[in-house]
Amino acid sequence: MTKTGDLDDRLTIERAAVTYDEFNGAIETWSALATVAAGKTDLSDRELLAAQQVGASMQSRFVIRSSALTRTVTAKDRLLYEGDVWNIAGVKEMGGRNRFLEITAARRAD
Repeated sequence: MTKTGDLDDRLTIERAAVTYDEFNGAIETWSALATVAAGKTDLSDRELLAAQQVGASMQSRFVIRSSALTRTVTAKDRLLYEGDVWNIAGVKEMGGRNRFLEITAARRAD
């Protein structure tokens, strides 16, 4: 069971916005949606061999407090944690009564 005291890290949730340049080309920009307290648990790290390239990734689970704003987070958003960009794989409620959200995310480790 997660307790508020377990949320001893900070992360920033970012949301993408698409704008268009003068040639009607789409430009995706990211802006901070919220900076929140979080707890982090590492799930796995793995190396992938694809197309003759070796890549490494890290998957972790982040727990944050649930709020009207954080409940809008989806896999289209991303996280910034300790200078790394984390791509969100899933978001689910935990702890009952909308107390916490659990976000599963991955980042490249190479």
